[in-house]
Amino acid sequence: MSFYAERLAQFQGESEQLSRRYNWIGTLRFLTVVLAGALIYLAQRSNESGYWLLLLLPAVFFRYLMYRHERLSDRIALTRQLIQINQDELDYLNGSRIPFQAGTEHLQTAHSYSYDLDIFGEKSLYQHLNRTATSIGQAALAQQLLHRLPDAAITPRQRAVQALATRPEWRQEFLALGTMGQDTAEEYAALVEWSERKSPPVSVLTRTLAIIFPALLALCLGGFVWTWDDDFLTLAGFMGLINLFILSRNLKQVKAETVDSERIGLIIKKYSTLIAAIESQTFQSEELQDLQQRLRTNGSLASTQVRQLSSLLAAMNGINHALAAVLTNGLYVSHVHTLHRLLQWKAQYAASLRSWLETIGTFESINSFANLSYNNPDFVFPSLSDSGEIAFKSLGHPLLNRTKRVTNDVRFSPRFMILTGSNMSGKSTFLRTLGINMLLTNVGSCVCATEARVQPLDILVSMRLNDSLADSESYFFAEVKRLQSILQTLQTKPCFILLDELFRGTNSDDKRNGTIEVIKKIIQYNAWGVIATHDLEVCEITEQYPQKLINKRFEVEIVNDELVFPYQLLDGICQNRSATFLMQKMGVI
Repeated sequence: MSFYAERLAQFQGESEQLSRRYNWIGTLRFLTVVLAGALIYLAQRSNESGYWLLLLLPAVFFRYLMYRHERLSDRIALTRQLIQINQDELDYLNGSRIPFQAGTEHLQTAHSYSYDLDIFGEKSLYQHLNRTATSIGQAALAQQLLHRLPDAAITPRQRAVQALATRPEWRQEFLALGTMGQDTAEEYAALVEWSERKSPPVSVLTRTLAIIFPALLALCLGGFVWTWDDDFLTLAGFMGLINLFILSRNLKQVKAETVDSERIGLIIKKYSTLIAAIESQTFQSEELQDLQQRLRTNGSLASTQVRQLSSLLAAMNGINHALAAVLTNGLYVSHVHTLHRLLQWKAQYAASLRSWLETIGTFESINSFANLSYNNPDFVFPSLSDSGEIAFKSLGHPLLNRTKRVTNDVRFSPRFMILTGSNMSGKSTFLRTLGINMLLTNVGSCVCATEARVQPLDILVSMRLNDSLADSESYFFAEVKRLQSILQTLQTKPCFILLDELFRGTNSDDKRNGTIEVIKKIIQYNAWGVIATHDLEVCEITEQYPQKLINKRFEVEIVNDELVFPYQLLDGICQNRSATFLMQKMGVI
């Protein structure tokens, strides 16, 4: 936390200094305007041409001050974002709030684990991890949490995360740059759709006419200024009408190539700044180097080309401002020339645009996992097994406060565990602890353990199901369908399974017999995992399959007439039952 506190104090001081300089330059601009007004007054009073020439000095100085003002404004905005970033981290680490977007829009109730493991939504894994600023990064992080990496890509990703974890200053700068000019998923989709749409070039005839008639208009205006002959002015007006006619013949294509967003130029400029930030770094990680290499096309830097695209699309959007569009196109058919340059850019670079922008999102996603590692130096990166080994030492839930977190040593040998325990003893939390740490392994992140050796596996979960009125589907039927899906998937590949209290709502015999038969089916396949149950008779099946099944338990203790929950994983079948005690204590029975 000291790093964030020091950075917060640093940027707060820097912001105050910049604000003072900004206000001082504002005062200088005002004084420059006063000086220019005085020179104009003196020039009019004395009829001395020298005063008019002296006006050049305040005019040039005023333009310089405007430039400095804009630069300072950008720096102040960036510094304020850095202040907010460090304040957010401090608030998060001291537990006062989770100031990050929850990703609720990515929630998928039918997904094989995301709904059951609370991957999205308030207080979810996504919200705890999320250090993205662009819609591209938010989508990239969500997709990473929904789809595991190929086994061969996990170790390179771990190295990439470790590399960025050591660069907290750069990660913060990158995040701050991403917050400048907020984009939306719709704007990004419109930009990608534009880049992938085929466009015919502007014809040679149109380009030729768009040069000839503006040139003739300029000659007519020059003739008018030289001779003050109104005929030249009439001809200039006629040429202007021809220029507008040329535009009208191409207006449909101009409109088609205009991305429908007033802010598109600013948004793409932000993308170019983020790309430039990536290009400026030197990385040792092979994956990060490969990502950087994507940002080069034909020897050209992506940031340069995206910045040019920003200018071109901003200019194209000028067609929506009627008065300015009539003036600029009447004079020199500006939108035809801009359209030609834009289509040239599109022909050369559009095929690379999606890849460039997705690289931003990938970096934001990796930065989020790097931030998790930096904030939790006691977390480890698992070593990967290809022999079916899954073992954790001091495994804990990564989202729980470390002062309240209880850890357990876990080894899947045999591969499948039957877990028993009283209500509130910690079974469901333990299942989510396993699921989230397996997921973090699958995406190349660190895990909440002191040691870990893990076989990466697809995760299949049945813990939280709902009735569906829309689909006329009962809880029981939804659960059966989920189990059917799990068993069908197991027929195709090895998986990690988490099941919590199967067949709730059915009679005791059906529930017990159904649970036993599901376990028998699962252990026929290449499966690792846990099934939690309250039915102690289910545990007897381990005697039939001692090489494939093992009993584990969580106990509840009664100390001084109070329930105590140790949350320690033990061998064997649950012995203590707390439900009757709790109901008596609460006066229910």
